[in-house]
Amino acid sequence: MEDTMITLAVVGAGSRGAGYAHHAAATGRARVVAVADPLDSRRDRFPEAERYADWRDLAALPRRADAVIVATQDRDHVEPAVRFAELGYDVLLEKPMAVSEEDCRAIVAAAERSGAIFAVCHVLRYTPYTRALKALLDTGRIGEIVSIQHLEPVGWWHQAHSYVRGNWRRADESTFMLLAKSCHDLDWLVHLTGRRVARVSSFGGLRHFRPEHRPEGAADRCLDCSVEAACPYSAKRIYLPLAGREVWPLSVLTDDVSERGVLEALRTGPYGRCVYACDNDVVDHQVVNLEFEGGTTASFTMTAFTPALHRQTRIFGTRGSIDGDGERLTVHDFVTGRSETVDTRPGGDATARGGHGGGDEGLVEAFLAAVATRDGSSILSSPGESLHSHLVAWAAERSRLRGETVTLS
Repeated sequence: MEDTMITLAVVGAGSRGAGYAHHAAATGRARVVAVADPLDSRRDRFPEAERYADWRDLAALPRRADAVIVATQDRDHVEPAVRFAELGYDVLLEKPMAVSEEDCRAIVAAAERSGAIFAVCHVLRYTPYTRALKALLDTGRIGEIVSIQHLEPVGWWHQAHSYVRGNWRRADESTFMLLAKSCHDLDWLVHLTGRRVARVSSFGGLRHFRPEHRPEGAADRCLDCSVEAACPYSAKRIYLPLAGREVWPLSVLTDDVSERGVLEALRTGPYGRCVYACDNDVVDHQVVNLEFEGGTTASFTMTAFTPALHRQTRIFGTRGSIDGDGERLTVHDFVTGRSETVDTRPGGDATARGGHGGGDEGLVEAFLAAVATRDGSSILSSPGESLHSHLVAWAAERSRLRGETVTLS
């Protein structure tokens, strides 16, 4: 099958589903033959594919494709992921796997029963930067890892877009922030260390995006606001410069990306709201402390109050240390006293618009290779490994809410 065109179905053709599908098509080794999404405009992104308003209609038919991309809203992952695995499709599942431990376990069980090629979209594992860093660690360049400092700089405008105004602003409608955004990072730390997490503690909360921080004179919408020009979170400043371009995050607001269309979306849709007058409840900052099996420790910080940059990481070993900024790795050798810089030249910036530094492309290529050869070795996380990193996220959230250290069984 290695030279055969791989056929794909897309279940959930929003920003992530369409993005993965377009990366797959761009390789020349795959084509989309079916798409299921409740919105006409999203189904129209694949004009040559069979179209279904409900994924269940697709699942009721004989198998239509070799593999399926499941990228519905987080709370709607479990049913299609389980069903399409049962039907014999290989599955590429957007993270998080699901929003409850029970549903995640059901997905893992279905994947293992089916024997399907199954990959969760932990895109950070697939960037050129991560591959270079992992190679340095695995060859013992800095000895044994003792501790790690890791920062996820969400970015002030990205927090406002996705986690204050957007689809992931409320835990009851999507899930809590750490699972929605930072299961990437928890999984990445497990990947780097090669060890499971044994204990977790965490602190954080919703500090800034609250009604009491609303500036005097602020309106409910940025287009009507007299103090908008002085606000860092101005929807006009975030979105209007992108008018006319089919790019994320503008593509989430409206199908009409003209200036007129964007203004209408800001006037009537959720993304034009004042960030201090939304119904958001997920945290805007959080720290997580991890103890791995064997005693290695890591501290992880997720914060909204940064530029939207690549992750920043410092890894401390017994023979050296590594400082990384998502693009370059600086290796300090304790024996020679010398430093070396490795430039990994990522294919894009840290956002979805930039393909997560080459991670989206790397993930899709690994998945297609696995489907083509029936060899899952290119997939860098098993269903069980993905489950573990999700369980770490739940443990951290329990710690944050209860004020206690949580031991993972």
